[in-house]
Amino acid sequence: MRKSINGLSMLVEGTLELDPFSGYLFVFSNRRRSIVKILYWDRNGFCLWQKRLEKDRFKWPEITKKSLEIDSRELNWLLDGLEINQSKAHGRLRYGTVL
Repeated sequence: MRKSINGLSMLVEGTLELDPFSGYLFVFSNRRRSIVKILYWDRNGFCLWQKRLEKDRFKWPEITKKSLEIDSRELNWLLDGLEINQSKAHGRLRYGTVL
């Protein structure tokens, strides 16, 4: 986890082939899954957020592609140390109208 803003933004653009200026949050972890870094573009500059666990490990999902898209609820679960693919969680509902 030596990479900082410049290295992570180049990784997003080069390896992941995504736009680092998109406003998405890009989440990275070290091999031991004890550190998570989140990189994102905020109007006029990059922001880098880091969380280090003193005990335990993050429950990192198995990824078969270069990247995995998750929603804000799943990101919160990941940061809280929970599995993002929990079978007991309520699914997201999407309605077009209330009537």
